[in-house]
Formats: sequence, C-alpha cells, structure tokens
Amino acid sequence: MAKPLLVQSASSTSVMANEIPSEFGLDMEMRDPNDINVHTKVLFEDVFAEPEGTHSADGVWRWSFKCYNGSKSCCYKTLTYICALPIACCWGCEFACLSFCQIWAMVPCIKTCNITLASVKKVWGSFLHTCMDPCTESCGICLSNIKITQQSA
Repeated sequence: MAKPLLVQSASSTSVMANEIPSEFGLDMEMRDPNDINVHTKVLFEDVFAEPEGTHSADGVWRWSFKCYNGSKSCCYKTLTYICALPIACCWGCEFACLSFCQIWAMVPCIKTCNITLASVKKVWGSFLHTCMDPCTESCGICLSNIKITQQSA
C-alpha cells in the first residue's frame, strides 16, 4: 500500500516535509542549491555597520541585532504562512501553462516550419550556386591579379 504524502498529525512542519518522498528532490537544509536568490540575502551586518569611533552602547547593538533578525524572521514567516501556498499554486499553474504551450503548440509549429523550409533551403541554395557561383568566381579571378605596392614618399 502506498504511503500517504503528508501525515495528518500535529507534528512540526519540518517533520511533515521530511515525509515527502526523496524522488521529489526536496532538500530541507539547502533550500537554494542553485543560488537563485543570493542577492536577497540581507544580514544585519549588510545593513548596519558602526565605523570605528562611532559605537552605540553594547546592549543597544545586541538588542538591535536581535530586533532586526527577529522582526525579519517573524514577518517573513507570517507572509509565507499567508501567501506562499496561493502564490506557489499560481506559479505552478503558470509554468504548467507555459510547458503546455511549448510542448503542444510551439515545438510542433517550429518543427513544421523546419520541415517546410527544408525544401525552400534546397531550392534557394541551388539558385545561389547556379547564378552566383559563376559571377563570384569570375570576380575572384579578375581581382586576384591586383597587386598593391607601397609607394615611397
């Protein structure tokens, strides 16, 4: 009997995600293996920096660090709880439609054009060889006898 994709229990999200079969390739530790969103990595040190000689109190600096990271994490998680599933569904549909158009419309159309134009290519190539080759060969023979000499001043 097939194992259910997600277990319906009060377990944590990571345990539920770990229930997803490995053939889906979901890595719960490395969530951006291709570094697609490396430009969005904004750590406290990337935003706030106190130069030498201009330091706030140590407690203020520590609490600012905790406040920044906590609010960023809380806000991000709240937004993902609210928006991630509908947005993921929309993008899934978008890429499904895009794939459908590519597979069932664009590639057959391109293949049809390639098949149709193959005969045009042969006719055009024959025409060029028949009409242009004698002209270009004659010009080449005429121009091959030109010698360029440098005139001294």
